[in-house]
Parts: sequence; C-alpha cells; structure tokens
Amino acid sequence: MIEQFAYVAAFIGAGILFLGLILFTAKLLRPSRPNVEKLSTYESGEAPVGNANIRFNPRFYVIALLFVLFEVELVFLFPWAVVFGNKSIVAAAPEWSTYALIEMFIFVGILVLGLAFAWIKGYLDWDKPAESLRDIESPVPSKAYDKYLPKK
Repeated sequence: MIEQFAYVAAFIGAGILFLGLILFTAKLLRPSRPNVEKLSTYESGEAPVGNANIRFNPRFYVIALLFVLFEVELVFLFPWAVVFGNKSIVAAAPEWSTYALIEMFIFVGILVLGLAFAWIKGYLDWDKPAESLRDIESPVPSKAYDKYLPKK
C-alpha cells in the first residue's frame, strides 16, 4: 500500500523538478534589460495615481465568494442538463428523469437558501461611507457651492 503513495510522491516530485528546470532554463535564455518603464506599475495603460497599497472593503471578498459559489453551481448543473436531455438514458430508465429533476431542485434549493441567508444577514448590502466635508480656504465664496452640495 505504501508503494501507491510513493508513486504519487514521485509524480509530485517530478512535476516540481520539471517546473524548476523550465523556470531556470527560461531565466538563462531570456534577455534581462530592466528600465524605468518596465519596472513601473501598470494600471490599464495609465500612469498610476497614488499609493496602490490601499485597503479594500472586505465586502468585495464576500461578493467574490458568492460569485464563485454560483459559478460552481453552473459547473454542476451543466453536465446534469446534458445527461437529462439525453433521450436514450430517459428511454432506458424512465424513472431516472424524475429522480434527476427532484435531485436538481434540491441542489438549487439549498443554494437559494444560502443566498437568502446571505441576503437576510445583510452580507449583500453595501454600506456607503459617511461623507465628511472639510473646511478649506478658497477665494471662491461658499455660497457658490450651495447648489452642488446635498440638501440636509
């Protein structure tokens, strides 16, 4: 039985060795000509403005996890739909289609319950930060800004 684990360890070791060999060979072969333009941060073709090391709102991660959850749901539903639409399987076992349909509704129902839970707990609500107006000295009179400021 231990030999089976040795085969897996050998494959993992060979993969790591192969990866290291390829990366080392690429480092030897590729030209290395660093310059200011290559070493600068790239932001969609624009020059970066400000510090890129800012804190993101943790809600971005919650939304991303929910997105991944429902994408995985689609990955599981697609093969089901392909097999469910196969007439030869349905003809061979007519009760299978009813069972598969009920099973799919249970699967989607569990995911809908998870979405409802996230919605009720407020994980999908997006809180806007409170606006804070700062007093600044400006040659323009403050009454000129009144029509642009939110009404209280």
